[in-house]
Amino acid sequence: MLKQSLVPDGQPLAIRCSLEKSLKSGDYNLTWYKVGNQTAVPRDKLSRIHQQKNLIWFLPAMLEDSGDYECIISCRNLTSCRKMCTKVTVFERIDGLCLNEKFAVEEVIFTVSAAKVVCPHLDYFRNEKNIQPVRWYKDCQLLEGKRFAFSNSDLIISNVTVHDQGNYTCETTYAYNGKQYNISRDVSLTVQVSPPKKPPEISYPRNNSIEVELGSQVTVDCNTTGADGFEVFWTGNGVYIDVFYMSRIFASPYEEETSNDGRPVYSVKLIISEVNSEDYEQPFVCQASNAFGQVASYIILKHRVPDIKRWLTGGLVSLLILTFITLIIYKIFKIDLTLWYRNSVRACASKEDGKIYDACVLYTKSSGGRSLCRLETFVHRIIPEVLEQQCGYNLFILGRDDLPGEAVVSVADETLKQSRRLIIIVGSEASSNSLLEDTSEQHLAIYNALIRDGIQVILIEMDEIQDYTSMPESIRYIKQKHGAIQWKADFSEKSCSANTRFWKNVRYQMPPRKKVSYSEVYLLPLTLNNSAAKRS
Repeated sequence: MLKQSLVPDGQPLAIRCSLEKSLKSGDYNLTWYKVGNQTAVPRDKLSRIHQQKNLIWFLPAMLEDSGDYECIISCRNLTSCRKMCTKVTVFERIDGLCLNEKFAVEEVIFTVSAAKVVCPHLDYFRNEKNIQPVRWYKDCQLLEGKRFAFSNSDLIISNVTVHDQGNYTCETTYAYNGKQYNISRDVSLTVQVSPPKKPPEISYPRNNSIEVELGSQVTVDCNTTGADGFEVFWTGNGVYIDVFYMSRIFASPYEEETSNDGRPVYSVKLIISEVNSEDYEQPFVCQASNAFGQVASYIILKHRVPDIKRWLTGGLVSLLILTFITLIIYKIFKIDLTLWYRNSVRACASKEDGKIYDACVLYTKSSGGRSLCRLETFVHRIIPEVLEQQCGYNLFILGRDDLPGEAVVSVADETLKQSRRLIIIVGSEASSNSLLEDTSEQHLAIYNALIRDGIQVILIEMDEIQDYTSMPESIRYIKQKHGAIQWKADFSEKSCSANTRFWKNVRYQMPPRKKVSYSEVYLLPLTLNNSAAKRS
């Protein structure tokens, strides 16, 4: 965005579009437009508004020319382009007034020995041969006297005081294409008291040190206020560091700004392209001076110390994240991991505990019908097929493995002593008196499992059971403390696979299976027969 341009109606105006110094003629195209108008400003010098090189000329400017203008710069070797905008304000002078304060350009000078006031928007007329000398007025009075001098189109005021503040006007005439044009520009001049005369200040460095790594590139700014630009420089080991880019250590040309109090601000960069070992512990000094004194401040490069606290914090956070992820993975895949471990590591085999059966299976007997048929199919066909045939477990199923005429109470009591797990299967229509055959048998079996022998109980629901109020208190206790595994599938071949989620849950709660030798396989039926014979 260029500065706003102010021009009275009927006077000429020229505006330059800024270009990068690196751009050469022929490497770019530059075109002026008025915003909202798709047609480019013509290049015909006879047109009132025309383009010459990177300038747009108004000869003269009219009231209807007010608005935003933009110049578009497109480089031939680039696909992108730049756009710069400026606002042109054409105003009408009021009859009887020599200046218009509303459209005056504001300028600020200080109470110094001499100061310059620039005639605005007149830069591009200076080199023209057909322009007359500029006359300056203050409050409509022609400036004369030794304190006022004129350099080209600028006004030089000597021994500036606050009384020089006011409204100024610069006037001249310009001839173009056989026509004479009056040019006048208004300036609202503000005079500020100069800051106190004092030596420069260095805001950075502050005699401090920085940690850098060996072989790295380092850039350090020396920021000064109130110095002379050519008197700000860096030294290393007492030697002046030159602005020479081919060196390993060099300084950049100074950059200039202006502080709030009007003093110049200079910044010079120290650049070390590759830090060597000899650069450590050596002070690099920034020096600045002006007519009132000289100051210096240094910076020292030190080896970077490992941030133990940061490493410990990062390690702890990483460990916590890893632990959290591990717990989530274990929670999700706990059953699969446990079963894989049992199958792959033989050390997890069952201990020799003298028990015969891996599990004793008890089930409720519902009121009958389809529910009873489904339950007995699950107990007498599905469970043996999966747990015995596919998984190799040794089960005692009450109603299948007990001998005819045996007392159920005695069989249940003796079997539970020889079993590692108790599997209780409840149907959706089970009642409080349907587990085993009577209440006394029920209480005896559950008592042995939970209290006396401490057997782990696996509770299986045939479909979801919403109401447990009709169940025995012991069953309700098991449901509340250990939960239940629900069978919701059909009796298809896929549902009878030991690798389904339901059977994995059952296998997870069953004891680990050990690798059985041939002799143990041969003796196992004999042991079971002897046990049955003893009961008979």
